[in-house]
Amino acid sequence: MLCVPTYVAPSRIAGVGLFAATALPRGARVWEYTDGVDWRIPPSQLVRFPEPFQSRLRHYLFLDEDGVYVLCGDNAKFMNHAPDPNCSDRDARFTVTIRPVQAGEELTCDYLEFDLESREKGLLWNLAARPPAAPAP
Repeated sequence: MLCVPTYVAPSRIAGVGLFAATALPRGARVWEYTDGVDWRIPPSQLVRFPEPFQSRLRHYLFLDEDGVYVLCGDNAKFMNHAPDPNCSDRDARFTVTIRPVQAGEELTCDYLEFDLESREKGLLWNLAARPPAAPAP
């Protein structure tokens, strides 16, 4: 569940992204896994979802170290990957800023830190599965 004020808007990275609504200091907890808001979906259950819902849902899932898919139940699912992110997910239970973030700045993370599929299949696989970038405003 998101812990700071954010909003979703067109992203220069891909489709839409998650943006800080206020300035955030280094070390601010942006998101933390919260039962009842965020979902853990075992692969055996994910394959039961009908198409095209299953494919669309996979755009927003990550595979954690336990081999279970996680769906952020709020707008945290719109956080994009960046090679030089402003957030860290080294502890998969939460996301923190690794430097000060300005109000209106896109919040980004490194998918390789927490998504087993991105590590196994590469970022191009993950990024290709995302919706296309929005046109420039």
